[in-house]
Amino acid sequence: MSRTRTAALSLLTIPALALAACTADPESSTGGGGGGESADTDSSTASAAAEVEIPTQEFNEELRSQLPEDIQESGTMVSVNTGSFPPYTIVEGDNQVSGATADFATALEEMLDVKIEHTTIDGLASVLQGMDGGRYDLDIGPIGDFPERQEQATFVDYVQEYVVFAVPTGNPAGIDDITTTCGTRIAVQAAGSAERTIKEQSVTCEENGEEPVEVQSYKDQPSSILAVQSGRADAFFSSQAPLTYFVAQSDGELELTGTGEANGFDDLFQGAVVPKDSPTGDVLLAAFEEFHENGTYDAIMSKWGLEGNNLDEPGVNLGQ
Repeated sequence: MSRTRTAALSLLTIPALALAACTADPESSTGGGGGGESADTDSSTASAAAEVEIPTQEFNEELRSQLPEDIQESGTMVSVNTGSFPPYTIVEGDNQVSGATADFATALEEMLDVKIEHTTIDGLASVLQGMDGGRYDLDIGPIGDFPERQEQATFVDYVQEYVVFAVPTGNPAGIDDITTTCGTRIAVQAAGSAERTIKEQSVTCEENGEEPVEVQSYKDQPSSILAVQSGRADAFFSSQAPLTYFVAQSDGELELTGTGEANGFDDLFQGAVVPKDSPTGDVLLAAFEEFHENGTYDAIMSKWGLEGNNLDEPGVNLGQ
C-alpha cells in the first residue's frame, strides 16, 4: 500500500500584490495604468481548510522510459511559469512555487523519478519560444488551449475553465456579462485570450454607437486585481478559478459577476504545455489518467477549492 502525504490548504493573502504593484507595466503596448501603489497585504495565511490526503505515487518505470533521452539522463525537467496564477500557481520567490500545479509537479516527480525545477518568465510567447529552443520541458499551467496555440505546442488538458469578472462589492459599474462592458475600464492579463475577447467586444461597442471599453493590460494576475482594488479599473476579466481565489482573499471588497454566462467563449479547456510533438505529452497524458484513477486528481483539486473546474478525463489538444 502506498504511503500518503497530508496537506492542508493555506490560502495566502497574496503578499505578491505589493511587489506586483511596483512592476505593473503591461507586457504589450496596449497601455494599462502604472504602478507605484501597494496593496494592504500581510504575510500571514488565512484559515486553513480541511486537511486532504494526497496519495504518494508509485514509480512507473515504463512511463519514465518514454521521456526524452536528455531528461532520462539528467533526471531533471525544467517547468516554466509566467508568474502567480492562484490557486494553481503561487510564486513565492527564488523560484519557489506552491498551489495546485506544484502539487501536480510533486506527484509527477514521484511517478517519473525526476526532479522538476521551476522557473518564472514573462509571457506565454516567451514560454513557447523557450520550449522551441529546448530551454524548457513543460509548463504545467494550466494554459488556455486554442487551435492557434496548438500550432506551436502540445496541450495536455486537465481542467475546464470559465471566464468571468471580479468587481468591487456592489458592482458599481453594473457589469453583468461581457455585453454590458461598453464604456467601462476592464483589466486583463496581457497577451491572454481574455484580452483578445474584451478588445473584440470594445469594437462591437463602437459599431453599436456605444463607448468603447478601456482595456487595461497587465503583466500578471496580482497587478490586474490590484487595479480593481485601487479604483483604476471597474473589473478584472479572467478565469473563474483565480478570480474566486482573489475574491475569497479580498475581505469582502470584491465579488464575482458574469458567472454562468458565455462571455465570448465556448468550451474553454486548459492544461499543461509541452514542446510540439514531444513524447513528454504522451507521458503527461498517461500520468494524469493515473492521477484520476488513484484519487490524486480529485484530492489536489479539492485541496485548492477547484472542484468546479474538474475535467472528467484529461485529453490532448481539446481546444477547438
